[in-house]
Amino acid sequence: MPVEITRENNPLRLPSDRRLNRIAGPSSLIIFGVTGDLSRKKLMPAVYDLANRGLLPPGFALVGFARRDWVDQDFEKVVHDAVKQYARTPFDEDVWRQLKQGIRFVQGEFDDDAAFDRLKATLTELDENRGTMGNHAFYLSIPPKSFPLVTEQLRRSGLAEQAPGKWRRVVIEKPFGHDLQSARELNAVVESVFPPDSVFRIDHYLGKETVQNILALRFANQLYEPIWNANYVDHVQITMAEDIGVGGRAGYYDGIGAARDVIQNHLLQLLALTAMEEPVSFDAADLRAEKEKVLSAVHLPKDLGSATARGQYAGGWQGGEKVLGFLDEDGMNPQSVTETYAALKLEIDTRRWAGVPFYLRAGKRLGRRVTEIAVVFKRAPQYLFAQSQTSALGQNALVIRVQPDEGVTIRFGSKVPGAGMQVRDVTMDFGYGHAFTEASPEAYERLILDVLLGDPPLFPRHEEVELSWKILDPIEQYWESLGGPLEQYKPGTWGPESADELLARDGRTWRRP
Repeated sequence: MPVEITRENNPLRLPSDRRLNRIAGPSSLIIFGVTGDLSRKKLMPAVYDLANRGLLPPGFALVGFARRDWVDQDFEKVVHDAVKQYARTPFDEDVWRQLKQGIRFVQGEFDDDAAFDRLKATLTELDENRGTMGNHAFYLSIPPKSFPLVTEQLRRSGLAEQAPGKWRRVVIEKPFGHDLQSARELNAVVESVFPPDSVFRIDHYLGKETVQNILALRFANQLYEPIWNANYVDHVQITMAEDIGVGGRAGYYDGIGAARDVIQNHLLQLLALTAMEEPVSFDAADLRAEKEKVLSAVHLPKDLGSATARGQYAGGWQGGEKVLGFLDEDGMNPQSVTETYAALKLEIDTRRWAGVPFYLRAGKRLGRRVTEIAVVFKRAPQYLFAQSQTSALGQNALVIRVQPDEGVTIRFGSKVPGAGMQVRDVTMDFGYGHAFTEASPEAYERLILDVLLGDPPLFPRHEEVELSWKILDPIEQYWESLGGPLEQYKPGTWGPESADELLARDGRTWRRP
């Protein structure tokens, strides 16, 4: 029986919702990789914003672990500066005074047993003096190659032990491996130390308000779900475009590429949420079950040459600025065959989506920064209209804008004012910034709070991760067999010509966001 979603029972939720307003219990967050950009720009400010909104308890502590020769006061200043520069909410001295009392720092290397013993002693001190009650979340903001060593140290030192009435959790940042085999090995290592329900794999896209609104849009309304199927939908386009290059991340990005970096995780998660069946409830297990069904039903066309496209951005002018090509970026291998643009055509073997192609694309140095899901509908029969009357009419579309201008646009045909009957496209637009007075929480605020609450609906389990790699691995293997060089595209455009050809073969074109 369908679950009626109301403001009171919807767990994927508006900012004023009861679940978001639950305050985390006594606990600490321990960040490994605390000197990195993610920690400085996202994690520390998110912790402060949660405290400023009254969602962290007095018995909360923030612990940094790194090899820097710091003491508690040095780390305290780092957190203070990060909060001042990047926090979403205004700086409040009283909130900061309360938060800084729980800030600690432990110096050491990942292979240093004594450092992890000091970390254990620090957490014991916080349990006694700060009241964290033995509840600790370990955030691994570190390269995946260091996961086995750190998780083993947490096991050896007893920090991962699950005591009655207390919890220990581990938070893992993407990427979750670089292929199916490595993902399985990584999952085996982590889940040999922490039980599956204590492992939180962060995909920050799932914390975005608009991503969660996909489910509210579909299942809280009668308007869309009856036509959300192959009878009415022509195709779906999922786009993640960036207008910047790899910059200082050349060393990291080479060998990874657009498909591994964002399609395997972000875009396939968006596909799963768009295509899934209605879950029994919004509990984590029910949501995951429906997403896993979709991912297991995805199949690749037999001819990967005609169903995929890739390329690298060239040098040139973008936004009035001279920019380097990918192969000319500082630290880049000039012979690299890593793609900065990837596009795929996928199909889903279910009754709902049989015959409906899903086109996914992601790239850097494109026309503008945008992430969106466009559900494009089939054309209505036009027997009432002469061809000249509807020549300016496109296909109806519902576009969910994930970023940066979060909202939903509906495109449909309307009569042009005048004596004759001319029909052309118009749009109706909903924007979060205009419709709600509440400010949307930043994704990491929501996800960190969910970790501290032990609230897992927004976190993919290892089954979803492995299913995603099963989809992508054959494509990566096919591309590897082709070698290079890769097709170049001009900065500020929408990718290589082969991407346009991918859709042109089906008589379709990419949307211009």
